[in-house]
Amino acid sequence: MKLAFPCMGLALLTLAAPVPVSPGQAAQSDRWIHVRVENAEAKGEMVRVNVPLTLAEKVLPTINNDRIHNGKLRINQTNVNGVDLHALLDAVRSARDGEFVTVQGTTGDVRVAKNAGYLQVHVREVKEGTPKRVEVRLPLTVVDALVSAGGNELDLVAGVRALATQGDTELATVKDGKSTVRIWLDSKNTAD
Repeated sequence: MKLAFPCMGLALLTLAAPVPVSPGQAAQSDRWIHVRVENAEAKGEMVRVNVPLTLAEKVLPTINNDRIHNGKLRINQTNVNGVDLHALLDAVRSARDGEFVTVQGTTGDVRVAKNAGYLQVHVREVKEGTPKRVEVRLPLTVVDALVSAGGNELDLVAGVRALATQGDTELATVKDGKSTVRIWLDSKNTAD
């Protein structure tokens, strides 16, 4: 499994999540998405990205490159493998909390669950002796907003707006033997 690609995709989605602000939501306007990449092999080098959601909301519609246009990300049919994503998410949303998929193998594990309004995905892989781990925890309201565009598109701007209504939360962590990527949301304008 190539763990970097899901992480990069999630980083892109989270960087695109702005929120409209009403007078009673002043605190919500100060929401920031953070991405931190630590590379153990690069002598402790680190990359930190801190983006206010309001900036992401304004910038996303200006990007028109490859599969991203006007704040939406086109998903190729081959990426969903013939699965009706909207029907699948509707089924998950209406189901009780629980663990929906668990796959345990000799080289890794996958777990998909719903818990307290969050869609949780955990992937662990051991390849060539190096453990890799991906943990994603997305509020279902954000997932719903992302798929609100319909068809084969994710509405990144709607996803950003939905993120802005969330409290401080860890969204994703990707670790392998060489690097760690962490994505989270809070009200600080600097990464910890």
